[in-house]
Amino acid sequence: MASTTERALTLVRTLPRVTLGNLKNIVRKPPKKRRRGFEDGKTHGRGHKGQGQHMTLPRLGFEGGNTPFYLIVPKEPYYENHHLRRQYPPLSLLQLQRFIDLGRIDPTQPIDLSQICNTGLYKIEVEKKHFGVNLTEEGADKFAAKIHLEVQWTTEIVIAAVERNGGTITTRYYDPKSLHAVINPERFFMRGVPIPRCKLPPQDAMEYYSSAATRGYLADPADVEAERQKLAQKYGYFLPDVKSDPLSSMLLMRKDPGQLFYGLEPGWVVNLKDRVIFKPKTPEHLAFYAS
Repeated sequence: MASTTERALTLVRTLPRVTLGNLKNIVRKPPKKRRRGFEDGKTHGRGHKGQGQHMTLPRLGFEGGNTPFYLIVPKEPYYENHHLRRQYPPLSLLQLQRFIDLGRIDPTQPIDLSQICNTGLYKIEVEKKHFGVNLTEEGADKFAAKIHLEVQWTTEIVIAAVERNGGTITTRYYDPKSLHAVINPERFFMRGVPIPRCKLPPQDAMEYYSSAATRGYLADPADVEAERQKLAQKYGYFLPDVKSDPLSSMLLMRKDPGQLFYGLEPGWVVNLKDRVIFKPKTPEHLAFYAS
């Protein structure tokens, strides 16, 4: 007859090993639920007299008749409707110059929001009310690239720093639906949906994007050229002639106000797998995307 030790060893050999897959929770007896007022004791769990016993507790936030804290703290008009404001994450000229020097951005091609997000070093989150790039002044004295740039918000010093080197800059608005397509074109094209037509800016932003001083994309080109000359005189630099530049075709390239991508029109469907572009042909679709 086998000894106790041998039987124990045989049991260990035959039983499966302990793994995360065969562990089970310890079965415990669920606690007994007792209704309010059924506990033991003189007051059955309700305490002695007052609001707790009579179930007349005050509402949450009541401070015994004192003025509540949310009425004591003064209002800040600056933060009014802050959750509805458009946000423009900053990108400095110094960072943009670094992207160009490291080969993350090709300066011989037009630079827009798609090119900047494609670097992997700048992120736009539409869910957080991000509406594009705010190009800031840091590194304006060191910026030396001749580029054709499209941003969503900028200042006069940034415009002067770009145009001083012979480049051009445009400020442009994208609505949230268009932003989803622009910040990641590959993911958008994989969905197999038509390219949307970009909407016009809202009423409070129409003045900014229609002004030649801010190089708005809705401004008159003649007014933009006059503002370029005026800005060069203000900051004392020689304004290069863009039309006689070898890269003039790239520097003068513009999008239609409803266009999202260079060379692609609204309503087109891009099939990356088959490398085919489908264009609308029916009069109804052509009229819809041209409106």
